[in-house]
Amino acid sequence: MDKQSKIYIAGHRGLVGSALLRELTKQGYRNIITRSHTELNLIDQADVTKFFAAEKPEYVFLSAAKVGGIGANSTTPAEFIYQNLMIGTNIIHNAYKNGAKKLLFLGSSCIYPKLAPQPIKEESLLTGELEPTNDAYAMAKITGIKMCQAYNKQYGTKYISVMPTNLYGINDNFNLKTSHVFPALIRKFHEAKVNNESTVTVWGTGTPVREFLFVDDLAEACVYLMNTYDDGKIVNIGTGIGVTIHELAESIAKVVGYTGKLVFDPSKPDGTPVKINDVTYLNSLGWKAKINLLQGIKLTYEWYKKQEKIKE
Repeated sequence: MDKQSKIYIAGHRGLVGSALLRELTKQGYRNIITRSHTELNLIDQADVTKFFAAEKPEYVFLSAAKVGGIGANSTTPAEFIYQNLMIGTNIIHNAYKNGAKKLLFLGSSCIYPKLAPQPIKEESLLTGELEPTNDAYAMAKITGIKMCQAYNKQYGTKYISVMPTNLYGINDNFNLKTSHVFPALIRKFHEAKVNNESTVTVWGTGTPVREFLFVDDLAEACVYLMNTYDDGKIVNIGTGIGVTIHELAESIAKVVGYTGKLVFDPSKPDGTPVKINDVTYLNSLGWKAKINLLQGIKLTYEWYKKQEKIKE
């Protein structure tokens, strides 16, 4: 991409899309196309077809998706599979039809098999049973990856797919009904501190091991790969470092300043026991994560507090 390339970010208001917009702007890219959901419904095939025919972006970052935590995935699987399938197929096909030079598709490490050997290598995709709590989302995302590879094979396109680990950061979703564990814990501990609550309940046993990547690091990696990588092989993005949910909760409580007791609720689902990306391939391509977990928690909490003040 050169600085005047026409770049479309699908989902620019979401966690990943907004980070991509910040990163591209920081690097001096000026011809960036964005559309809100009210301006462009990515689930509507006719809408997307009309948009691509009119704009003809040269580069596409496909970060739009319906996402959520265990609760949301378990209770609304039909929405997760339908919306993500439609978003992926509409954008990938229309990028091809309108001559986009390159597309980057955002997958997720949660679409790997539930019991994949750890840390998870790219080759593990489709080698085992999916995690039941998010299999609908996983099937839609796997279809997107396979679609990119099929178009590369048949049409000679340069569509690449990346597999980010668990993400967090600025513009995260802090709704306790639909959020992932990281923003949910920040909100829970913040509200408990403000309300002087003696305990905070954390879903599950606290024993699952997860890897967390600050979203601005992901955005930097995506722009780097868009400029340097053309292979159809998927690329894991992450830190390669795992932490238990118990350790994560303690770290967030410390940053927030909550001094009460943590109570774990084993009646709630844990999900996959261990999930860490093997980032050997990414590192060999010349990129490594920069922001450690403690730095990331502080940056995210500072942003969250600013949003709370705005709401007040």
